[in-house]
Amino acid sequence: MIAEDQTMMRSALVSLLGLEPDLRVIGEVDRGDEVGAAVAARRPDVLLLDIELPGRSGLDVLEEVQAVSPATAVVIVTTFGRPGYLRRAMDAGARGFFVKDRPVEELADAIRTIAAGETVVDPSLAARALRSGPSPLTAREREVLAAADGGAPISELATTLHLSPSTVRNYLSSAIGKTGARNRAEALRTAREAGWL
Repeated sequence: MIAEDQTMMRSALVSLLGLEPDLRVIGEVDRGDEVGAAVAARRPDVLLLDIELPGRSGLDVLEEVQAVSPATAVVIVTTFGRPGYLRRAMDAGARGFFVKDRPVEELADAIRTIAAGETVVDPSLAARALRSGPSPLTAREREVLAAADGGAPISELATTLHLSPSTVRNYLSSAIGKTGARNRAEALRTAREAGWL
């Protein structure tokens, strides 16, 4: 099964993987909030899951996929080879991490390897992830920082997140400090570039 929002990319993957005699695409999804139901209905051996999906990110839907179909091996297929994304994906149960600029033949081989019970991760990305270490942000700091994208005032963030304004300020201040940023916009940029959000 393929979860990819870009129609051309999804169609190309379906066509190219369809040329492989031992692989068959049994479903396609273009939104993150539809992945869980599609996996539950089809129970694919392998799910190719993009990170940047409308409705819900691929990283956010990983645990749901594991819950509805534990036998489905998830391979993250993304444009963004960020160490933080790799770490989050593997921590959530992904069995592979594949950057979209690799040849489709390598993807087909990776699918076979993962279907056989192995894990496939780009070695240079894995090395960068090990060097960069884990995200310094807590889950709540990530949530508050992500909600701050767009520059909403503290009072609005507090209402949206069901927190007090002082608690929002504390989480933002902590996230800013941990990312070494000067303000929340810079903290957001740093966290996104590292793959922590």
